[in-house]
Amino acid sequence: MSRPPQIRRADRATSDAQVRELLAGGLCCRIATVSADGSPYCVPLLYVVQDDTLFAHNSADRGHLRTNVERDARVCVEIDEPGPVFDYGRFECDSGLAYRSVIGFGTIRIVDDRAAKQRFFEAFMEKYGTPDRDRPRGFFPRLDKVTVYAVTLERLTGKGYALPPLAERWPARDRTASPDARAPGDG
Repeated sequence: MSRPPQIRRADRATSDAQVRELLAGGLCCRIATVSADGSPYCVPLLYVVQDDTLFAHNSADRGHLRTNVERDARVCVEIDEPGPVFDYGRFECDSGLAYRSVIGFGTIRIVDDRAAKQRFFEAFMEKYGTPDRDRPRGFFPRLDKVTVYAVTLERLTGKGYALPPLAERWPARDRTASPDARAPGDG
């Protein structure tokens, strides 16, 4: 595996505990693979983390994801939790976003073991299922009609930016990115 890039905004890096919290509790991950012609392909999937491995699934039908995975096991995984957009300066472009995110680099494989697929779906339903569901649990009649993927995450990084308090946002505080700029009509 080639060496992944370092975090550019190290001032926004989150702790390992915060990375693990978002990784375990995030709603959706995006898995990026490399196509045969070198072009990237990214797909959003619901997922669970078990024993430091990220598991996701989709149809057993052969599509772009499966074709890429069978050819090249390298992946990049992204999980984010966006917050509100806020103003920090005088101009419309002086806006920011509160967020948390995790980027993971690793390898992916197809899970063929039925018992492992069963465990994945049991954990999946615990995470995403309706809490008061009144349906049979642990019964997955379409187990053979899905592909379960296991991502071994070799490197994880996280970043975040908390929503500043009102006293730190425009207009209470002016943190305009271009302090010498003038708006149209300001002479």
